[in-house]
Amino acid sequence: MTADPRVSIHPDSSVLLAAIAARLITKLVDTQDRYGDATIVLTGGTMGIGTLRAVAESPACAAVDWSKVNVWWGDERFVEADSAERNAVQAEEALLGQLALDPARVHVPGAAGEFATPDDAAADYADRLAEAARREHEADFSDDRPEEPGRLPRFDVLLLGVGPDAHVASLFPEMAGIRERDLTVVGVTNSPKPPPERISLTLPSIKSAGEVWMLVAGEDKAGAVGLALAGAGTVQVPAAGARGRNRTLWLIDAAAAAKVPGNLLRKEPASA
Repeated sequence: MTADPRVSIHPDSSVLLAAIAARLITKLVDTQDRYGDATIVLTGGTMGIGTLRAVAESPACAAVDWSKVNVWWGDERFVEADSAERNAVQAEEALLGQLALDPARVHVPGAAGEFATPDDAAADYADRLAEAARREHEADFSDDRPEEPGRLPRFDVLLLGVGPDAHVASLFPEMAGIRERDLTVVGVTNSPKPPPERISLTLPSIKSAGEVWMLVAGEDKAGAVGLALAGAGTVQVPAAGARGRNRTLWLIDAAAAAKVPGNLLRKEPASA
């Protein structure tokens, strides 16, 4: 079961980024109050890295106990570990390098030079996700603990950008990755967007998250946003399939909202 999308529209990208940062800080604080820690799955791109910069600039950033935040990535470019193209490198510069994070809680996908192929790096990342899920299961003493651990840890909030072609993470239209249903992480080759080699969470992994937030700005994304929210097929429009178990929230600016179906043009309160 996944949650139907809600749409929150902001006048421009600068207001949008500030609003996302405020929501994210509040979400992490509330989740730590409930569980003691919080888990976020980050994304790259203009909106993903822009969000991290906005968090760094927020006076409320210190409200989060960053030492108890688990960090994963939804996808990563399979290039050298220190490449400026890496989402992890950009995230470190934008925010993570300024925080008192526990290094054991920051899970950076493997890079070229560390693994021979994207598939090898994807398999390693899947193993680390499964190990985190096992540890989480062992620490769960609640009455509703499942008999066996799953293959994924608890994802409290998972951030995604959307490309003009409606790709999310590194799941591109009509390619093998968006069709994958068994693996939790997939290697990507011949990506239509450079660099050509990547690793990505699969759609079932994305849909395991409690909340999925779609972060989109710009007129060039309006067509993709409109198709996704109109319920287009997932193989052709990967963004249409990205939904959270409890909440699916599209945080978009007015330009990206230009082709949103009229029945979805209700504005969710900024504090929601």
